[in-house]
Amino acid sequence: MKFFDKTLWFNTNNRREIIHISRQIQDVVDESGITEGLCYVGSMHTTAAVLVNDNESGLHSDLFDLLEKIAPYSVRGYKHNRTGEDNAEAHLRAMFLHPQIILPVSNGQLVLGTWQRIFYLELDGKRRKRLFVKVIGE
Repeated sequence: MKFFDKTLWFNTNNRREIIHISRQIQDVVDESGITEGLCYVGSMHTTAAVLVNDNESGLHSDLFDLLEKIAPYSVRGYKHNRTGEDNAEAHLRAMFLHPQIILPVSNGQLVLGTWQRIFYLELDGKRRKRLFVKVIGE
């Protein structure tokens, strides 16, 4: 059994954005040398998520619209924002999503469905962010 991990750093340009990271995650699997196993991808932030879904801009827009209905942006509407922050809705939105995913690795490739892609979902950005990736297997 082999273990390989890597932290990926990147800058987000917007408060909310979806970043397609499938290539970067496959690059980590390639670097690991592991051909059969599992790949863990986890956000290191409480205002972000990791998703597997279709890379279609209308769907991404629909997701942000849904999240706005679940936890609307409001500077004064949340107790958390009384601490001087303005990101309570980002924390609440992240609670409805997944901070991490686990994907199978077979023949050195991530196993994804035809339309499935991996995304980092930023809910409180405009700064440096990180993901932790761990590949386990043989």
